[in-house]
Amino acid sequence: MMASVPGIIHRPSPNFGPRADNRAPDMLLLHYTGMRTAQEALARLCDPAAQVSAHYLIDEDGSLYKLVEDDRRAWHAGVAHWEGDPDVNSRSIGIELVNPGHEFGYRPFPEPQIKRLIALAHDLLARYPIAPWHILGHSDVAPARKTDPGELFPWARLAEEGIGLFPYVADEAAHSLSDPMDAPCHETITELTDLLSGFGYGLPQKNQNSPGLEDIIRAAQRHWTPKTVTGVVNAPLLAILRALCAIKAAAPSA
Repeated sequence: MMASVPGIIHRPSPNFGPRADNRAPDMLLLHYTGMRTAQEALARLCDPAAQVSAHYLIDEDGSLYKLVEDDRRAWHAGVAHWEGDPDVNSRSIGIELVNPGHEFGYRPFPEPQIKRLIALAHDLLARYPIAPWHILGHSDVAPARKTDPGELFPWARLAEEGIGLFPYVADEAAHSLSDPMDAPCHETITELTDLLSGFGYGLPQKNQNSPGLEDIIRAAQRHWTPKTVTGVVNAPLLAILRALCAIKAAAPSA
């Protein structure tokens, strides 16, 4: 089904397949392209040899490209995991945001790009059963491999627009944003892993390719406490995870 946002530029990619069990998308996954230009990114996303794609791409000037139909399984998440589900591609719509990323000069996302993303997201949320806690970044579902959309992405701004979650936690509950926990106790680590898995993050497995706990903490911090991306658990992260899990548990569809 085609998004109804005006001004879409059609640039079909051959890199897609059927969604497993004809699943309707229930997740919105945000990426940055991590390439020098939009033209390079579009070429790669539409190259059959690359075997990678997304449903949409938004340039920094707000130009919106449609690459794969929503009901198809675009190849954007790769090896990923959320809520115990390893087939993130079958349940998600992928949106690429043109940004050179950490390798080529990571920079803030321009206002025209974010405005177009907000409009597109509202259109998709009106048509698909995407819960607020299912609006995530690539690094959330692939923490050992990915850092996008990164710590400069304006998650709080999207939440203000009704897209996703970004709970406010009072300073007295979370302490300062520079409050690390040196050598956290066993009880703290146990609570942390319970909260991470309760919200949806995958936890370390015996498989050597599985993300380590530090990778997962760092990914969560990129999203929820972007001023302190250390890989070390801190009070703000615990407070925000408690709030996120409470919101998810209280929702009728959770």
